[in-house]
Amino acid sequence: QVQLVESGGGLVQPGGSLRLSCTASDGSFNVAIVSWFRQAPGKQRELVARISSSGLTTTYPDPVKGRFTISRDMAKNTVYLQMNSLSPEDTAVYYCNVLTIWGQGTQVIVSS
Repeated sequence: QVQLVESGGGLVQPGGSLRLSCTASDGSFNVAIVSWFRQAPGKQRELVARISSSGLTTTYPDPVKGRFTISRDMAKNTVYLQMNSLSPEDTAVYYCNVLTIWGQGTQVIVSS
């Protein structure tokens, strides 16, 4: 089955930006709906962005709407999550998801 690898996490100051990447092991990824989730310590995993297979439809929950942008590059089998105006509340492990397949996650820490 396809494997997902996330990258791009790290430590950033409040108000800063990061771009996460989710790269798939094969092109079957390009016909799938792809989601980004996050899980903070002691909290449930939550959806932060979703993109349709065509890339034309995107979905965001209210906490990140206007700050996060999901996009995809079919040629690179990659989905991106651009995160702007980050706050400490965005600190979490971020996961890429397709159906029942999850990546290993990438840690994002927002702190001064």
